[in-house]
Amino acid sequence: MSAMVDPTAPHPPARLSSRYDAVVVGGGHNGLTAAAYAARAGRSVLVLERADHVGGAAVSARPFPGVDARLSRYSYLVSLLPRRVVDELGLPITLRRRRYSSYTPVGDGGLLVDTQDDDATRASFRRLTGSDADVEAWGRFYAMTAEVARRLAPTLTEPLLSRAAVRDLVVDGVGEEAWRALFEEPLGGLLRRTFADDVVRGVAATDGLIGTFADLDEPSLRQNRCFLYHVIGNGTGDWDVPVGGMGAVSGALRDAAVAAGATILTSATVTAVDPGAAGVEITWTDADGHTRGVTAGHVLAGCAPAELDRLLAAAGRGAVSGPPSPAPAPEGAQLKVNMLLRRLPRLRDGVDPVAAFSGTLHVNESLTQLQDAYAQAAAGRIPDLPPSEIYCHTLSDRSILGPDLAATDAQTITLFGLHMPARLFRADPDGARERALAATLASLNSVLAEPIEDVLATDADGAPCLEVRTPVDLEGDVGLPGGHIFHRDLTWPFAESDDDTARWGVETEHHRVLLAGAGARRGGGVSGIPGRAAAMALLAP
Repeated sequence: MSAMVDPTAPHPPARLSSRYDAVVVGGGHNGLTAAAYAARAGRSVLVLERADHVGGAAVSARPFPGVDARLSRYSYLVSLLPRRVVDELGLPITLRRRRYSSYTPVGDGGLLVDTQDDDATRASFRRLTGSDADVEAWGRFYAMTAEVARRLAPTLTEPLLSRAAVRDLVVDGVGEEAWRALFEEPLGGLLRRTFADDVVRGVAATDGLIGTFADLDEPSLRQNRCFLYHVIGNGTGDWDVPVGGMGAVSGALRDAAVAAGATILTSATVTAVDPGAAGVEITWTDADGHTRGVTAGHVLAGCAPAELDRLLAAAGRGAVSGPPSPAPAPEGAQLKVNMLLRRLPRLRDGVDPVAAFSGTLHVNESLTQLQDAYAQAAAGRIPDLPPSEIYCHTLSDRSILGPDLAATDAQTITLFGLHMPARLFRADPDGARERALAATLASLNSVLAEPIEDVLATDADGAPCLEVRTPVDLEGDVGLPGGHIFHRDLTWPFAESDDDTARWGVETEHHRVLLAGAGARRGGGVSGIPGRAAAMALLAP
Protein backbone atom coordinates (compact mmCIF):
# COMPACT_ATOMS: atom_id res chain seq x y z
CA MET A 1 0.00 0.00 0.00
CA SER A 2 1.08 3.59 -0.52
CA ALA A 3 1.44 4.19 3.20
CA MET A 4 4.34 1.73 3.28
CA VAL A 5 6.28 3.25 0.36
CA ASP A 6 9.58 4.75 1.46
CA PRO A 7 11.21 7.05 -1.12
CA THR A 8 13.96 7.88 1.37
CA ALA A 9 15.38 4.36 1.09
CA PRO A 10 18.64 4.38 -0.93
CA HIS A 11 18.14 3.25 -4.50
CA PRO A 12 20.26 0.27 -5.66
CA PRO A 13 23.17 0.94 -8.03
CA ALA A 14 22.13 1.08 -11.67
CA ARG A 15 23.75 -0.28 -14.83
CA LEU A 16 24.05 2.80 -16.98
CA SER A 17 23.93 3.34 -20.72
CA SER A 18 26.03 5.95 -22.51
CA ARG A 19 22.99 7.72 -23.97
CA TYR A 20 19.36 8.24 -22.95
CA ASP A 21 16.41 9.83 -24.63
CA ALA A 22 15.91 11.94 -21.52
CA VAL A 23 17.91 12.68 -18.39
CA VAL A 24 15.92 14.11 -15.50
CA VAL A 25 17.98 16.36 -13.23
CA GLY A 26 16.47 16.16 -9.76
CA GLY A 27 14.41 13.35 -8.28
CA GLY A 28 11.75 15.43 -6.56
CA HIS A 29 8.10 14.60 -7.11
CA ASN A 30 7.99 16.58 -10.38
CA GLY A 31 11.14 14.94 -11.72
CA LEU A 32 9.68 11.53 -10.90
CA THR A 33 6.43 12.49 -12.62
CA ALA A 34 8.31 13.51 -15.77
CA ALA A 35 10.32 10.29 -15.68
CA ALA A 36 7.22 8.13 -15.29
CA TYR A 37 5.40 9.72 -18.23
CA ALA A 38 8.44 9.67 -20.52
CA ALA A 39 9.34 6.05 -19.68
CA ARG A 40 5.73 4.90 -20.14
CA ALA A 41 5.89 6.37 -23.65
CA GLY A 42 8.87 4.14 -24.45
CA ARG A 43 11.67 6.64 -23.93
CA SER A 44 14.88 5.65 -22.18
CA VAL A 45 15.10 7.74 -19.00
CA LEU A 46 17.77 8.35 -16.37
CA VAL A 47 17.01 10.29 -13.17
CA LEU A 48 19.97 11.89 -11.37
CA GLU A 49 19.39 12.93 -7.74
CA ARG A 50 22.06 14.47 -5.51
CA ALA A 51 20.57 13.14 -2.23
CA ASP A 52 20.73 9.50 -1.22
CA HIS A 53 16.97 9.25 -1.71
CA VAL A 54 14.32 10.66 -4.02
CA GLY A 55 11.30 12.82 -3.23
CA GLY A 56 12.90 16.25 -2.80
CA ALA A 57 10.73 18.33 -0.49
CA ALA A 58 7.85 15.84 -0.71
CA VAL A 59 9.21 13.28 1.74
CA SER A 60 8.45 11.76 5.11
CA ALA A 61 11.10 11.36 7.78
CA ARG A 62 11.63 10.34 11.40
CA PRO A 63 13.30 13.53 12.70
CA PHE A 64 13.23 12.60 16.39
CA PRO A 65 15.67 9.93 17.67
CA GLY A 66 13.96 6.82 18.96
CA VAL A 67 10.46 8.09 18.10
CA ASP A 68 8.40 6.10 15.61
CA ALA A 69 6.69 9.01 13.90
CA ARG A 70 7.12 9.74 10.19
CA LEU A 71 6.42 13.42 9.59
CA SER A 72 5.93 15.13 6.24
CA ARG A 73 9.10 17.09 6.80
CA TYR A 74 8.74 19.97 4.33
CA SER A 75 5.55 19.92 2.24
CA TYR A 76 2.54 18.49 4.03
CA LEU A 77 -0.85 18.90 2.26
CA VAL A 78 -2.03 18.18 -1.29
CA SER A 79 -4.35 20.32 -3.41
CA LEU A 80 -2.85 20.86 -6.85
CA LEU A 81 -2.08 17.22 -7.77
CA PRO A 82 -4.61 16.63 -10.59
CA ARG A 83 -6.80 13.57 -10.48
CA ARG A 84 -5.75 13.14 -14.11
CA VAL A 85 -2.13 12.55 -13.09
CA VAL A 86 -3.15 10.10 -10.38
CA ASP A 87 -5.31 8.15 -12.83
CA GLU A 88 -2.92 8.24 -15.79
CA LEU A 89 -0.01 6.93 -13.71
CA GLY A 90 -2.16 4.59 -11.61
CA LEU A 91 -0.86 6.04 -8.36
CA PRO A 92 -2.05 4.14 -5.26
CA ILE A 93 -2.43 7.20 -3.07
CA THR A 94 -5.29 8.22 -0.81
CA LEU A 95 -6.16 11.82 0.04
CA ARG A 96 -8.53 12.57 2.91
CA ARG A 97 -10.76 15.62 3.07
CA ARG A 98 -10.73 17.63 6.30
CA ARG A 99 -14.08 18.47 7.87
CA TYR A 100 -13.00 21.79 9.34
CA SER A 101 -11.58 24.35 6.98
CA SER A 102 -10.05 26.55 9.66
CA TYR A 103 -10.16 27.89 13.17
CA THR A 104 -8.90 31.35 14.14
CA PRO A 105 -8.62 32.18 17.85
CA VAL A 106 -9.51 35.79 18.71
CA GLY A 107 -9.35 36.84 22.35
CA ASP A 108 -11.87 34.77 24.29
CA GLY A 109 -13.62 33.64 21.12
CA GLY A 110 -12.74 32.59 17.62
CA LEU A 111 -13.91 31.85 14.09
CA LEU A 112 -14.61 28.21 13.22
CA VAL A 113 -15.36 27.35 9.59
CA ASP A 114 -17.11 23.96 9.53
CA THR A 115 -17.59 22.62 6.00
CA GLN A 116 -20.27 20.18 7.18
CA ASP A 117 -22.36 22.53 9.31
CA ASP A 118 -23.39 25.84 7.75
CA ASP A 119 -25.40 26.82 10.83
CA ALA A 120 -22.41 26.37 13.12
CA THR A 121 -20.23 28.40 10.77
CA ARG A 122 -22.84 31.18 10.59
CA ALA A 123 -23.13 31.27 14.37
CA SER A 124 -19.35 31.49 14.70
CA PHE A 125 -19.19 34.43 12.26
CA ARG A 126 -22.03 36.15 14.12
CA ARG A 127 -20.27 35.82 17.49
CA LEU A 128 -17.08 37.29 16.03
CA THR A 129 -18.51 40.08 13.88
CA GLY A 130 -21.90 40.80 15.45
CA SER A 131 -23.85 40.29 12.22
CA ASP A 132 -24.42 38.00 9.23
CA ALA A 133 -22.87 40.40 6.74
CA ASP A 134 -19.41 38.82 6.58
CA VAL A 135 -20.61 35.21 6.55
CA GLU A 136 -22.84 36.05 3.58
CA ALA A 137 -19.93 37.84 1.90
CA TRP A 138 -17.79 34.78 2.66
CA GLY A 139 -20.25 32.55 0.85
CA ARG A 140 -20.37 34.80 -2.20
CA PHE A 141 -16.59 35.22 -2.28
CA TYR A 142 -15.80 31.52 -2.19
CA ALA A 143 -18.60 30.68 -4.60
CA MET A 144 -16.83 33.04 -7.00
CA THR A 145 -13.38 31.46 -6.45
CA ALA A 146 -14.93 27.98 -6.75
CA GLU A 147 -16.35 28.80 -10.17
CA VAL A 148 -13.00 30.24 -11.28
CA ALA A 149 -11.38 27.03 -10.01
CA ARG A 150 -13.87 24.83 -11.83
CA ARG A 151 -13.04 26.57 -15.10
CA LEU A 152 -9.28 26.91 -14.72
CA ALA A 153 -8.26 23.60 -13.12
CA PRO A 154 -8.77 21.48 -16.29
CA THR A 155 -6.52 23.83 -18.28
CA LEU A 156 -3.50 23.06 -16.06
CA THR A 157 -2.90 19.71 -17.78
CA GLU A 158 -3.42 21.01 -21.31
CA PRO A 159 -1.20 23.17 -23.55
CA LEU A 160 -1.04 26.76 -22.35
CA LEU A 161 -3.94 29.04 -23.13
CA SER A 162 -3.30 32.71 -23.82
CA ARG A 163 -4.12 35.37 -21.27
CA ALA A 164 -7.01 36.48 -23.50
CA ALA A 165 -8.43 32.95 -23.66
CA VAL A 166 -8.29 32.52 -19.87
CA ARG A 167 -9.86 35.93 -19.42
CA ASP A 168 -12.73 34.84 -21.64
CA LEU A 169 -13.14 31.65 -19.57
CA VAL A 170 -13.39 33.64 -16.36
CA VAL A 171 -15.51 36.52 -17.66
CA ASP A 172 -17.96 34.25 -19.50
CA GLY A 173 -18.53 32.09 -16.43
CA VAL A 174 -18.01 34.40 -13.46
CA GLY A 175 -18.00 37.95 -14.74
CA GLU A 176 -15.77 40.90 -15.48
CA GLU A 177 -15.50 41.87 -11.80
CA ALA A 178 -14.03 38.47 -10.90
CA TRP A 179 -11.34 38.84 -13.55
CA ARG A 180 -10.39 42.34 -12.40
CA ALA A 181 -10.44 41.38 -8.73
CA LEU A 182 -8.26 38.30 -9.01
CA PHE A 183 -6.04 39.03 -12.01
CA GLU A 184 -5.63 42.80 -12.27
CA GLU A 185 -5.96 44.47 -8.84
CA PRO A 186 -4.02 43.83 -5.60
CA LEU A 187 -5.61 41.24 -3.32
CA GLY A 188 -5.65 43.57 -0.31
CA GLY A 189 -8.14 45.94 -1.91
CA LEU A 190 -10.45 43.09 -2.85
CA LEU A 191 -10.49 41.73 0.71
CA ARG A 192 -11.16 45.14 2.24
CA ARG A 193 -14.09 45.70 -0.13
CA THR A 194 -15.50 42.24 0.49
CA PHE A 195 -15.25 41.81 4.26
CA ALA A 196 -15.79 44.28 7.11
CA ASP A 197 -13.97 42.35 9.83
CA ASP A 198 -10.17 42.49 9.96
CA VAL A 199 -9.84 38.88 11.13
CA VAL A 200 -12.07 37.56 8.35
CA ARG A 201 -10.01 39.54 5.84
CA GLY A 202 -6.83 37.98 7.23
CA VAL A 203 -8.11 34.41 7.10
CA ALA A 204 -8.81 34.84 3.39
CA ALA A 205 -5.54 36.73 2.82
CA THR A 206 -3.26 33.94 4.01
CA ASP A 207 -3.77 31.94 0.81
CA GLY A 208 -1.94 34.77 -0.96
CA LEU A 209 1.06 34.60 1.36
CA ILE A 210 1.99 30.93 1.75
CA GLY A 211 5.60 30.76 0.60
CA THR A 212 5.33 34.28 -0.83
CA PHE A 213 6.88 37.35 0.79
CA ALA A 214 4.54 40.12 -0.30
CA ASP A 215 2.57 43.14 0.79
CA LEU A 216 -1.09 42.42 0.12
CA ASP A 217 -1.31 45.73 -1.75
CA GLU A 218 1.79 45.50 -3.89
CA PRO A 219 1.31 46.10 -7.63
CA SER A 220 3.42 43.09 -8.69
CA LEU A 221 0.34 40.93 -7.86
CA ARG A 222 2.53 38.01 -6.77
CA GLN A 223 0.18 37.73 -3.79
CA ASN A 224 -2.71 37.33 -6.25
CA ARG A 225 -0.87 34.62 -8.16
CA CYS A 226 -0.18 32.75 -4.93
CA PHE A 227 -3.82 33.12 -3.90
CA LEU A 228 -5.03 31.77 -7.23
CA TYR A 229 -2.96 28.60 -6.97
CA HIS A 230 -4.24 28.02 -3.46
CA VAL A 231 -7.91 28.14 -4.46
CA ILE A 232 -8.00 26.31 -7.83
CA GLY A 233 -6.60 22.86 -7.03
CA ASN A 234 -8.61 20.12 -8.75
CA GLY A 235 -11.44 22.56 -9.32
CA THR A 236 -12.28 22.83 -5.61
CA GLY A 237 -9.30 24.37 -3.84
CA ASP A 238 -9.50 21.78 -1.05
CA TRP A 239 -6.24 20.95 0.73
CA ASP A 240 -6.23 17.27 1.59
CA VAL A 241 -4.24 14.96 3.85
CA PRO A 242 -2.02 12.37 2.08
CA VAL A 243 -2.53 9.08 3.88
CA GLY A 244 0.85 7.73 4.91
CA GLY A 245 2.39 11.20 4.73
CA MET A 246 3.94 13.07 1.82
CA GLY A 247 6.45 10.26 1.36
CA ALA A 248 3.59 8.07 0.17
CA VAL A 249 3.03 10.46 -2.74
CA SER A 250 6.65 10.67 -3.89
CA GLY A 251 7.11 6.96 -3.22
CA ALA A 252 4.20 6.10 -5.49
CA LEU A 253 5.66 8.33 -8.20
CA ARG A 254 9.06 6.68 -7.84
CA ASP A 255 7.48 3.24 -8.18
CA ALA A 256 5.56 4.36 -11.28
CA ALA A 257 8.76 5.63 -12.89
CA VAL A 258 10.73 2.47 -12.10
CA ALA A 259 7.89 0.21 -13.23
CA ALA A 260 7.83 2.06 -16.54
CA GLY A 261 11.54 1.40 -17.06
CA ALA A 262 13.22 4.58 -15.78
CA THR A 263 16.63 4.26 -14.14
CA ILE A 264 17.12 6.23 -10.91
CA LEU A 265 20.57 7.09 -9.64
CA THR A 266 20.86 8.70 -6.20
CA SER A 267 23.94 10.36 -4.64
CA ALA A 268 24.59 11.81 -8.09
CA THR A 269 25.43 15.52 -7.97
CA VAL A 270 25.05 17.04 -11.44
CA THR A 271 27.83 19.55 -12.12
CA ALA A 272 27.21 20.69 -15.71
CA VAL A 273 24.58 20.58 -18.47
CA ASP A 274 25.89 21.29 -21.97
CA PRO A 275 23.24 21.36 -24.73
CA GLY A 276 24.42 21.01 -28.31
CA ALA A 277 22.99 20.35 -31.74
CA ALA A 278 23.19 16.56 -31.42
CA GLY A 279 22.30 16.18 -27.75
CA VAL A 280 23.00 17.29 -24.21
CA GLU A 281 26.10 16.32 -22.25
CA ILE A 282 25.43 15.88 -18.53
CA THR A 283 28.26 15.59 -16.04
CA TRP A 284 27.88 14.51 -12.43
CA THR A 285 29.88 13.39 -9.41
CA ASP A 286 29.00 10.07 -7.80
CA ALA A 287 29.04 9.08 -4.13
CA ASP A 288 32.73 8.17 -4.35
CA GLY A 289 33.70 11.53 -5.82
CA HIS A 290 34.25 10.18 -9.33
CA THR A 291 33.23 12.34 -12.29
CA ARG A 292 30.86 10.65 -14.71
CA GLY A 293 28.98 11.69 -17.80
CA VAL A 294 26.19 10.72 -20.16
CA THR A 295 24.54 12.06 -23.31
CA ALA A 296 20.81 12.71 -23.61
CA GLY A 297 18.43 13.74 -26.33
CA HIS A 298 16.79 16.08 -23.82
CA VAL A 299 17.26 17.22 -20.25
CA LEU A 300 14.16 17.58 -18.08
CA ALA A 301 15.21 19.89 -15.26
CA GLY A 302 13.35 19.03 -12.07
CA CYS A 303 15.72 21.34 -10.23
CA ALA A 304 15.09 25.06 -9.73
CA PRO A 305 15.71 27.41 -12.70
CA ALA A 306 18.47 29.13 -10.70
CA GLU A 307 20.22 25.78 -10.29
CA LEU A 308 19.76 24.98 -13.97
CA ASP A 309 21.33 28.35 -14.82
CA ARG A 310 24.34 27.41 -12.71
CA LEU A 311 24.69 24.05 -14.45
CA LEU A 312 24.46 25.68 -17.88
CA ALA A 313 27.00 28.33 -16.89
CA ALA A 314 29.39 25.60 -15.78
CA ALA A 315 29.31 24.37 -19.38
CA GLY A 316 29.66 27.90 -20.80
CA ARG A 317 26.02 28.14 -21.83
CA GLY A 318 23.52 30.95 -21.35
CA ALA A 319 20.76 30.95 -18.78
CA VAL A 320 17.29 29.53 -19.36
CA SER A 321 14.41 31.68 -20.49
CA GLY A 322 11.09 31.94 -18.80
CA PRO A 323 9.23 34.24 -16.44
CA PRO A 324 9.83 36.32 -14.50
CA SER A 325 12.32 38.30 -16.58
CA PRO A 326 14.63 39.73 -15.49
CA ALA A 327 14.52 37.16 -12.73
CA PRO A 328 15.17 38.38 -9.17
CA ALA A 329 17.06 36.09 -6.82
CA PRO A 330 14.52 33.67 -5.31
CA GLU A 331 13.74 34.20 -1.64
CA GLY A 332 11.64 31.95 0.52
CA ALA A 333 9.76 33.45 3.43
CA GLN A 334 8.64 30.75 5.83
CA LEU A 335 9.58 29.11 9.10
CA LYS A 336 8.70 25.41 9.21
CA VAL A 337 8.35 23.83 12.66
CA ASN A 338 7.57 20.12 13.10
CA MET A 339 6.41 18.92 16.51
CA LEU A 340 5.23 15.76 18.21
CA LEU A 341 2.85 16.39 21.11
CA ARG A 342 1.84 14.10 23.96
CA ARG A 343 -1.66 15.50 23.46
CA LEU A 344 -3.29 18.51 21.89
CA PRO A 345 -3.06 21.72 23.94
CA ARG A 346 -6.09 23.50 25.36
CA LEU A 347 -7.09 26.82 23.82
CA ARG A 348 -7.92 29.98 25.74
CA ASP A 349 -11.48 30.15 24.48
CA GLY A 350 -12.30 26.56 25.43
CA VAL A 351 -13.05 25.35 21.90
CA ASP A 352 -12.60 21.61 21.36
CA PRO A 353 -8.91 21.18 20.39
CA VAL A 354 -9.88 18.46 17.90
CA ALA A 355 -12.05 20.95 15.99
CA ALA A 356 -9.42 23.70 16.31
CA PHE A 357 -6.54 21.58 15.01
CA SER A 358 -8.41 19.41 12.47
CA GLY A 359 -8.33 22.12 9.83
CA THR A 360 -5.91 25.04 9.58
CA LEU A 361 -5.35 26.88 12.85
CA HIS A 362 -4.65 30.54 12.07
CA VAL A 363 -2.47 32.26 14.68
CA ASN A 364 -2.38 36.08 14.77
CA GLU A 365 -3.37 36.40 11.12
CA SER A 366 -5.77 39.31 10.93
CA LEU A 367 -5.09 41.47 7.88
CA THR A 368 -3.52 44.15 10.06
CA GLN A 369 -1.30 41.62 11.84
CA LEU A 370 -0.18 40.20 8.50
CA GLN A 371 0.68 43.62 7.12
CA ASP A 372 2.50 44.63 10.32
CA ALA A 373 4.57 41.44 10.23
CA TYR A 374 5.44 42.03 6.58
CA ALA A 375 6.57 45.59 7.27
CA GLN A 376 8.80 44.48 10.15
CA ALA A 377 10.38 41.68 8.11
CA ALA A 378 10.87 43.96 5.10
CA ALA A 379 12.71 46.33 7.46
CA GLY A 380 15.09 43.50 8.38
CA ARG A 381 13.72 42.28 11.70
CA ILE A 382 11.92 39.20 12.91
CA PRO A 383 8.25 40.13 13.42
CA ASP A 384 7.21 40.84 17.00
CA LEU A 385 4.13 38.62 16.69
CA PRO A 386 4.84 36.18 13.85
CA PRO A 387 1.70 34.97 12.04
CA SER A 388 1.48 31.24 11.43
CA GLU A 389 -0.72 28.39 10.29
CA ILE A 390 -0.88 25.03 12.06
CA TYR A 391 -2.04 21.67 10.77
CA CYS A 392 -2.36 18.32 12.56
CA HIS A 393 -1.84 15.31 10.26
CA THR A 394 -2.62 12.62 12.83
CA LEU A 395 -6.19 13.77 13.44
CA SER A 396 -6.91 12.62 9.88
CA ASP A 397 -4.36 9.81 9.48
CA ARG A 398 -2.61 7.96 12.32
CA SER A 399 -0.77 5.59 9.99
CA ILE A 400 2.34 7.79 10.20
CA LEU A 401 2.71 6.75 13.86
CA GLY A 402 4.07 3.40 15.01
CA PRO A 403 1.48 1.11 16.67
CA ASP A 404 2.51 1.90 20.25
CA LEU A 405 2.53 5.64 19.66
CA ALA A 406 -0.73 5.52 17.70
CA ALA A 407 -2.44 3.94 20.72
CA THR A 408 -1.70 7.05 22.81
CA ASP A 409 -3.00 10.62 22.60
CA ALA A 410 0.11 11.71 20.67
CA GLN A 411 -0.36 14.07 17.72
CA THR A 412 2.00 15.53 15.12
CA ILE A 413 1.61 19.18 14.22
CA THR A 414 3.22 21.28 11.55
CA LEU A 415 3.59 25.03 12.01
CA PHE A 416 4.14 27.14 8.90
CA GLY A 417 5.29 30.64 9.82
CA LEU A 418 4.68 33.50 7.38
CA HIS A 419 6.85 36.56 6.65
CA MET A 420 10.16 34.95 7.61
CA PRO A 421 12.26 35.81 4.53
CA ALA A 422 15.69 34.29 3.95
CA ARG A 423 17.35 37.70 4.38
CA LEU A 424 16.63 37.52 8.12
CA PHE A 425 18.76 34.39 8.48
CA ARG A 426 21.76 35.00 6.22
CA ALA A 427 24.12 36.80 8.60
CA ASP A 428 23.49 34.66 11.69
CA PRO A 429 21.64 31.47 10.68
CA ASP A 430 21.71 29.74 14.06
CA GLY A 431 21.00 32.78 16.20
CA ALA A 432 18.24 34.06 13.95
CA ARG A 433 16.67 30.61 13.84
CA GLU A 434 16.48 30.52 17.64
CA ARG A 435 15.08 34.05 17.83
CA ALA A 436 12.48 33.32 15.16
CA LEU A 437 11.44 30.11 16.90
CA ALA A 438 11.12 31.83 20.27
CA ALA A 439 8.97 34.62 18.80
CA THR A 440 6.83 32.11 16.91
CA LEU A 441 6.19 29.89 19.92
CA ALA A 442 5.31 32.96 21.99
CA SER A 443 2.84 33.97 19.27
CA LEU A 444 1.29 30.49 19.37
CA ASN A 445 1.16 30.48 23.16
CA SER A 446 -0.77 33.75 23.10
CA VAL A 447 -3.85 31.82 21.87
CA LEU A 448 -3.37 28.72 24.03
CA ALA A 449 -4.48 28.07 27.60
CA GLU A 450 -1.15 26.35 28.32
CA PRO A 451 2.32 26.69 26.78
CA ILE A 452 2.94 24.42 23.81
CA GLU A 453 6.24 23.46 25.48
CA ASP A 454 4.26 21.72 28.25
CA VAL A 455 2.72 19.18 25.85
CA LEU A 456 5.75 18.46 23.65
CA ALA A 457 6.81 14.82 23.60
CA THR A 458 10.47 13.99 24.20
CA ASP A 459 12.80 11.82 22.14
CA ALA A 460 15.07 8.96 23.24
CA ASP A 461 17.63 11.48 24.48
CA GLY A 462 15.09 13.43 26.53
CA ALA A 463 15.04 16.39 24.12
CA PRO A 464 11.76 18.02 23.05
CA CYS A 465 10.34 16.65 19.79
CA LEU A 466 10.65 19.89 17.87
CA GLU A 467 12.41 20.57 14.56
CA VAL A 468 12.69 24.02 12.98
CA ARG A 469 13.78 24.84 9.42
CA THR A 470 14.34 28.31 7.97
CA PRO A 471 14.58 29.26 4.28
CA VAL A 472 18.36 29.07 4.59
CA ASP A 473 18.02 25.55 6.01
CA LEU A 474 15.77 24.53 3.12
CA GLU A 475 18.33 25.87 0.68
CA GLY A 476 20.89 23.49 2.13
CA ASP A 477 18.55 20.57 2.82
CA VAL A 478 16.77 20.21 -0.51
CA GLY A 479 18.40 22.71 -2.87
CA LEU A 480 15.63 25.31 -2.86
CA PRO A 481 17.28 28.60 -3.90
CA GLY A 482 16.76 31.12 -1.12
CA GLY A 483 14.60 28.48 0.52
CA HIS A 484 11.80 29.36 -1.95
CA ILE A 485 9.27 26.53 -1.78
CA PHE A 486 8.06 27.33 -5.32
CA HIS A 487 11.66 27.63 -6.66
CA ARG A 488 10.82 31.25 -7.61
CA ASP A 489 7.78 33.53 -7.56
CA LEU A 490 4.68 31.90 -9.05
CA THR A 491 3.53 32.91 -12.51
CA TRP A 492 0.06 33.18 -14.02
CA PRO A 493 -1.16 29.84 -15.43
CA PHE A 494 -1.37 31.12 -19.00
CA ALA A 495 0.79 32.51 -21.78
CA GLU A 496 1.17 36.26 -21.47
CA SER A 497 0.37 36.93 -25.14
CA ASP A 498 -0.91 35.18 -28.24
CA ASP A 499 2.57 35.25 -29.79
CA ASP A 500 4.20 33.55 -26.80
CA THR A 501 6.07 30.55 -28.24
CA ALA A 502 5.83 28.47 -25.07
CA ARG A 503 3.35 25.67 -25.64
CA TRP A 504 3.59 23.89 -22.28
CA GLY A 505 5.24 26.55 -20.12
CA VAL A 506 8.42 24.46 -19.74
CA GLU A 507 10.40 25.57 -22.79
CA THR A 508 13.79 27.34 -22.49
CA GLU A 509 16.19 29.05 -24.86
CA HIS A 510 17.82 25.65 -25.36
CA HIS A 511 15.33 23.49 -27.21
CA ARG A 512 16.79 20.30 -25.75
CA VAL A 513 16.42 21.58 -22.16
CA LEU A 514 12.97 21.70 -20.56
CA LEU A 515 11.88 22.88 -17.12
CA ALA A 516 10.22 20.08 -15.18
CA GLY A 517 10.02 21.51 -11.67
CA ALA A 518 8.10 24.04 -9.61
CA GLY A 519 9.82 26.95 -11.36
CA ALA A 520 8.04 26.22 -14.65
CA ARG A 521 4.91 28.12 -15.58
CA ARG A 522 2.04 26.45 -13.71
CA GLY A 523 4.56 25.19 -11.15
CA GLY A 524 4.58 25.44 -7.38
CA GLY A 525 3.13 23.14 -4.75
CA VAL A 526 2.94 19.36 -4.85
CA SER A 527 1.22 18.94 -8.19
CA GLY A 528 3.19 16.97 -10.77
CA ILE A 529 1.82 19.47 -13.31
CA PRO A 530 5.19 20.81 -14.55
CA GLY A 531 6.68 17.31 -14.57
CA ARG A 532 3.84 16.07 -16.76
CA ALA A 533 4.07 19.18 -18.94
CA ALA A 534 7.78 18.60 -19.54
CA ALA A 535 7.07 15.03 -20.60
CA MET A 536 4.29 16.20 -22.92
CA ALA A 537 6.66 18.74 -24.50
CA LEU A 538 9.28 16.00 -24.92
CA LEU A 539 6.80 13.64 -26.54
CA ALA A 540 5.16 16.22 -28.79
CA PRO A 541 5.61 15.52 -32.53
